[in-house]
Amino acid sequence: MKQAFSDVLVDRILQFAQKCAASLRAGGKIVFFGNGGSTADALHLAAELVVKLHDDRRALPGLALTANPSVLTAAGNDYGFEQIFARQIEALVSAQDVIVALSTSGNSPNVMRGVEAGRARGAFVVAFTGETGGALASKVDLLLNVPSRDAQRIQEAHITIGHIACSLVEQLALS
Repeated sequence: MKQAFSDVLVDRILQFAQKCAASLRAGGKIVFFGNGGSTADALHLAAELVVKLHDDRRALPGLALTANPSVLTAAGNDYGFEQIFARQIEALVSAQDVIVALSTSGNSPNVMRGVEAGRARGAFVVAFTGETGGALASKVDLLLNVPSRDAQRIQEAHITIGHIACSLVEQLALS
């Protein structure tokens, strides 16, 4: 399935990496969020930026909104599960940032609310999704939709796309 990445998707991955690098050079950060397996991917990709993917280098500002269970449970309790990402984005995201929503279906209500909050803050909004992009497809600045409807294959491709992009970001942001 990874071999089925179209030239369009490859071009979008490069565009994503370039936008992230420009954001980082301007003092912004990259903010990841998603549910279930996408939560793990959000944590993983943020770590690749903060720590390193390849060579020793300065830390790059990456953040996963799924890393703080106190914030997640308080926001869920006080505002509803649909607001767990939006509330954090309202507090942490600014216009020079890139937010990355991960959703295999593209239809998760809390991910949608996070995207809406990111747009309201003026951030550049990216979504990693499955084939159709779901409801997120029309709400983001850049859609990285994997050509599959199988959640396992989509998640595998998301981490591949993330690794490619992080590698490019390392090169572009530090050059």
